[in-house]
Amino acid sequence: MNMGARDRLRKHFLARVGRVIGSETLRSIARISEWARRVRELRDEEGYDIQTHNDRDDLKPGQYVLVSAKPRPRIARGIRPDQRSRILERNGFTCQTCGAGAGEQDPVDPRKRIRLQVDHIKPLSEGGSNEDSNLRVVCSACNKGRSNLFIPPHKQTINVLKVVRIQPRDVQLEILAFLKRKFESVPG
Repeated sequence: MNMGARDRLRKHFLARVGRVIGSETLRSIARISEWARRVRELRDEEGYDIQTHNDRDDLKPGQYVLVSAKPRPRIARGIRPDQRSRILERNGFTCQTCGAGAGEQDPVDPRKRIRLQVDHIKPLSEGGSNEDSNLRVVCSACNKGRSNLFIPPHKQTINVLKVVRIQPRDVQLEILAFLKRKFESVPG
């Protein structure tokens, strides 16, 4: 029987549940250049809990672990690329929880950079929807471990940060200089 790349990868992962597998090994097993797409399909379409450095601090980039041989129940997320772009722009490319932007230093692990993600305010598993009004931008640090928690956004602070973040760099620097002057005499 001639197995496809996804089948070969699934078989390899299932034979090594809980063990770290490197990207070179997976590329070799898949025998195609689009091996990473097949891994995502195993995770997103088939429900296998395959984790990477984005999910676990103990993994390095290019390392993968299948946590369990039993696929998770899948909930179709259905956030389209154009919708994701619209939400990112609406929220000023800023985390709606802490105000961080993409590429900033992760406050927990200085070796990592913040990534922005579109998140459901009310989780789908709790009856939330994929409507724009139920979506917001959160950073990887705030979203880590947040699964199915309802945390409403902090509107006033985030709105100010959004306005500042979308300004040109020279305007942002002017605001920074103002805040430094204003708070330089405030005890710490």
